[in-house]
Amino acid sequence: MHTAIATRVEPGSFFDLGRQDPELIRLLEDNAERALPFALMERLVKSGIPYAEHARALSSDSVHISGARFDWFGAELPEQIANEINLADYEIAEHTDDRRAALTQALERLALVHPEGFARVEEFVRGLLWVGLKPGARTTSLTSSSDPALPYVIAFSEKARHHIPPNTVSPEPSHLFLAENILHEAVHQSVSFHVLQHQVFAAGYSSKTSPKIEIAWRATQGVARNQFWEVDRAFHATCVYNQLLRFRRTELDRDDLNANERASIQAAYDEGMPAVRYLMGQLELLGEHFTAHGQELLTDLRHQTDEL
Repeated sequence: MHTAIATRVEPGSFFDLGRQDPELIRLLEDNAERALPFALMERLVKSGIPYAEHARALSSDSVHISGARFDWFGAELPEQIANEINLADYEIAEHTDDRRAALTQALERLALVHPEGFARVEEFVRGLLWVGLKPGARTTSLTSSSDPALPYVIAFSEKARHHIPPNTVSPEPSHLFLAENILHEAVHQSVSFHVLQHQVFAAGYSSKTSPKIEIAWRATQGVARNQFWEVDRAFHATCVYNQLLRFRRTELDRDDLNANERASIQAAYDEGMPAVRYLMGQLELLGEHFTAHGQELLTDLRHQTDEL
């Protein structure tokens, strides 16, 4: 998985949960390792809210896959945390045998068939939030999401077993679709880590004033911000597409998919190829919004795109 975006957390960096930091050490000594990402959240958000203390209320089940351990959070998501990461309309879904089986199968598939993708998940994902809409919530359910404000934690819903974003929807659930959505968010987290630690965008760049890239394949979704993307959002998406298209190609080359899985992944692959090429071309036209390092990343992304 060649990429200029780091595939490992830099030792001693802000995101290194094992570094010599009093707060991180205290949480480890208190057997509150699951709260470590929320301690980083406190510093990123700078709101004065003790997110790590609120996170202590979260129970979790451990999911162990190929030597990696993930915290599958349970209980109620604290309001202060939910509001910060746009999950106020959601609650944590009940842990059931069916959900554990689906989650285990998805992670095992990544470990067995996509070892480089699983290595990224293991490196950049610690906490799993399986969520569902609260009763009466008037919004469309997310498929999967992650927020740069909360490192190492990803959220997904039952929809992640049916939906390959942006437009492929399967009538039947599959752990393969869940596997892709988990990888999707792990790539977002790895890109976020990189952008937060390195100067990727030019001085003065702001998402609020960024040029907008028209996204034709989102035209039917009815939400303006999904139809026109900022440069940084398009950069994230191009990084993600490059990895997910490799995931899809690998799956399509296998003989253990059922007919529905094959049709769904093929449809997503066929839609994704022109999308990533379009995004790549648009980013190159807007290269002045990147630093020299950002330009190096664009060059690398171009090589990745051409290899698809």
